[in-house]
Amino acid sequence: MLNFGKFRIPGGLILLLIIVTSFGVGRVVAQGDLERRLETYLQVLDIVKNDYVEKDLDDQKLVYGSIKGMLEALDDPYTRFMEPKAYKEMKMRMTGSYSGIGIYIGIKDKVLTCISPIEDTPAKKKGLRSGDAILKIDEKNTKDMSIEEAVSLIRGPQGSKVKLSVLRKGWKETKDFEIVREKIVIKSVVRKTLNGSLSYIKLNTFENLNASRDFEKALRESRDSDGLIIDVRGNGGGLLQNAIDIGSMFIPRGLIVQTVDREGRREQIPSTGRVVWHKPVILLINEGSASASEILAGALRDNKVATLVGMHTFGKASVQNVRQLNDGSAVLVTIAKYLTPDGEDITKRGISAEVVVAIPTNEAEAELESELPDEAKDLQLQRAIKVLKEQLSAKN
Repeated sequence: MLNFGKFRIPGGLILLLIIVTSFGVGRVVAQGDLERRLETYLQVLDIVKNDYVEKDLDDQKLVYGSIKGMLEALDDPYTRFMEPKAYKEMKMRMTGSYSGIGIYIGIKDKVLTCISPIEDTPAKKKGLRSGDAILKIDEKNTKDMSIEEAVSLIRGPQGSKVKLSVLRKGWKETKDFEIVREKIVIKSVVRKTLNGSLSYIKLNTFENLNASRDFEKALRESRDSDGLIIDVRGNGGGLLQNAIDIGSMFIPRGLIVQTVDREGRREQIPSTGRVVWHKPVILLINEGSASASEILAGALRDNKVATLVGMHTFGKASVQNVRQLNDGSAVLVTIAKYLTPDGEDITKRGISAEVVVAIPTNEAEAELESELPDEAKDLQLQRAIKVLKEQLSAKN
């Protein structure tokens, strides 16, 4: 989900070192053993600056490379550095509009993986699916590549092309997908009525700053329905606050999520109590449901507000904080991991569905993934409707 001090060296290069303690100028926290180890780094840097065959080196490139190397040493794919352009693009993406192919990516088993393609985008139309391993981007190997570097390579000017080399479960060799970039406008929420008496809300992303507001509007438009199905299949997550706000629309009292920091201290984040919906709820989940989607799933399940139908989720259970740096760059650093309200750690294994509905084939799954799925073809949605009707019947 969505916190360096300074050494001056020959050539005027400023090395940003450790932790940004606030927005703005950080301070160096380097004592004892760390100071001694930094001397080795400075020795290497001095050698590079004075002896390397290319004389006119880009000091900023050296600084940024040093920072990226330090963060990569943490072996955490979600703690990463963003250069000014990438950080600017991330903020633009949070408004719900950017230029690219429309895909959520993450690291699974140390492989760059498609968490989910976004509905009605070039990635979706070309046939990319949740779980696809992305091995190359424009012939550049993605092994050990950071998420932010992959994002910067995949994104680009509208009308330009990017080639992804993909390996899918069951394939013996990779397949190349050449995709034309387009302007991506993400609708955070889509709503429709099912069978005349049930409401269906597809929550596409938690990344949009307006996601919780859009969801509340859809929820209020559903108030005359007998029951509700929320669909977060393929939702790669986004802002923690959106998950808290949306979960609070269903939970009058109780926790939304717990976080555990580096000292082992737990913070329990409760519902705001702004309940909008009191009727039965089904939450549809799958392997493409990640991050904020999993927070919502855990909150609704543990507070016994909703029944989870589908397949287990992705398993991203860490909270990142964004710290903007002086030059317009930023660092995303994992500051905590989250637990469900009942204390379950879902890292890498995800949240299990209470009613498991497996899609029989990859081909069938591709047909079922659409902006507003057809309940006549969508097996998971069919089961959700059946379970919801059973709950309504039992309640009556």
